Amino acid sequence: DDNPVNVKVALHMLRKLGYAAHTATNGEEVIVVHKENSYDIILMDVQMPVLDGLEATRRLREEFPAEYQPTIIAMTAGVTELDRSKCETSGMDDFVSKPVKIDRLRTVLEAAIASRAR
Repeated sequence: DDNPVNVKVALHMLRKLGYAAHTATNGEEVIVVHKENSYDIILMDVQMPVLDGLEATRRLREEFPAEYQPTIIAMTAGVTELDRSKCETSGMDDFVSKPVKIDRLRTVLEAAIASRAR
């Protein structure tokens, strides 16, 4: 996310749920950081500078082999079916609308972890 307030709130929620997280301010940085760390789950803002979350997701899906594919969860203020469809088409696995509710975040993270364990 490129908004410092959103980042602070998301990090607080993740800590409260028991997760550690790193941040990136644009989609290009997400790709670089994933190359360096190979994350299991990426919470991807859709609207970011430099490279938006949709294009960053497409590139992650194209550039990384299956064993290095993260679960990508969209975090966006766009809540229409068209927004959801764009996220899905880009390769995102799930969707959380802003403002993010901690119970929804917990649910999608638990589902992502369960699906990765299979």
